[in-house]
Amino acid sequence: MATNPYLMGNFAPVVTEVTAANLTVIGSLPVELSGRFLRNGPNPVQAPDPSTYHWFTGDGMVHGVHLSEGKADWYRNRWVRSAEVAQALGEVVHPGPVHEGMDFASNTNVIGHAGRTFAIVEAGALPYELTDELETIGPCDFDGSLAGGYTAHPKRDPQSGELYAVSYYWGWGNDVEVTILDAQSRVRSSRRVTLGGPVSVHDTAITEKWIVLLDLPVLFDLEMAGAGSRFPYHWADDYPARVGLLARDGDSTDVVWHEVDPCYVFHTMNAYDTEGGDGIVLDVARHPSMFRTVLNGPSEGLPTLERWHVDGLGGPVKEERLDDRGQEFPRIDERQLGRPYRIGYSVSVRNEGGIVGTESGLIRHDHLANTTEVRHFRSGVTIGEGVFVPRSETSQEGDGWVLTLVHQAGTDDSDLYVLNAQDICGEPQAIVHLPQRVPAGFHGNWIPDPV
Repeated sequence: MATNPYLMGNFAPVVTEVTAANLTVIGSLPVELSGRFLRNGPNPVQAPDPSTYHWFTGDGMVHGVHLSEGKADWYRNRWVRSAEVAQALGEVVHPGPVHEGMDFASNTNVIGHAGRTFAIVEAGALPYELTDELETIGPCDFDGSLAGGYTAHPKRDPQSGELYAVSYYWGWGNDVEVTILDAQSRVRSSRRVTLGGPVSVHDTAITEKWIVLLDLPVLFDLEMAGAGSRFPYHWADDYPARVGLLARDGDSTDVVWHEVDPCYVFHTMNAYDTEGGDGIVLDVARHPSMFRTVLNGPSEGLPTLERWHVDGLGGPVKEERLDDRGQEFPRIDERQLGRPYRIGYSVSVRNEGGIVGTESGLIRHDHLANTTEVRHFRSGVTIGEGVFVPRSETSQEGDGWVLTLVHQAGTDDSDLYVLNAQDICGEPQAIVHLPQRVPAGFHGNWIPDPV
């Protein structure tokens, strides 16, 4: 019988939707935390074939915890109701637009924008809008302003509140769509930009001047698609790796391209313009390759934190290793996004039986002091992405908390940890016990309550 590591242990899906109130809290929740911590990830609604299942293609399930007035008010988890999921659950399908027949239960990220909540995914499918309580409203094309699919990683400009996105879809050939979503959730700018091939573009970065395009050697494969693969992308040895700089605004689609050593980047930590120059500094979690030999999830060696110096003139990228430890899911104080910054967070990872999985470590990088701190968890504990929440809108960079989901393998329980962001190795400020396990997933965010 075939086995699949992405259906085992804490990767295994949960089979029930839970609503629980008045959660148990150990410690003291900061009264400043008033909002929802949300996290999205793959959770197949029906048992998939282990021999063909790809972790990236499981139906999306959003988990949420609401905090206010020093209390953990509720936890709930809900499948995103695509047509297929709704039918599997015996429910009425939610009407709405579909891009090129690609109706998919968005499984990669969940964001708040303009007072609305969106579950998002890449590769051609539209976002799904959710209620504050995580019930599905339906597929969303931002009130008719989005012409195609969207991305899992829009970048919010901290000054304008607008979302910058680089979206890909195999049906566009070698093109990607670069969009700017205004603060009212309508696309105000859209540009089609041609890359070197039909690549997978998971993330981007912005600076005050540029949008960053990652043209890296993971390509759409028509034969894999014809054979029924739900994620038909693989490594191409002969594909040149490049980083492109596209002006943030205006109608121009001119890109300044820069060669980089072959690699793959799922996630950027941040980027900013060089002082007095045309170039940028770009910090990334760099994988040596991806989907070269293991095709059902991320593997092919440990990702490391690297700094790329891009001159903005078309010269080769200068690569600098910031940390040798395996790490992924880089995050920052997003008030500094696209600007010079000091503090970043990431999750340590290890190669485990052919997959890259999280381990018991949260890393805090101080790029100004050139130091790192690591919070180690005990054996059998794995953690998710660390999400920074500022103490206030005006507090200094890095003053606040890091929220992360923690899974205990021995008891199969999950908790939400609230850590002092300036002392991640200290005693947790609070631990919120959750009523069921939260499977390993992808991305989440803190969405403050309306003031």
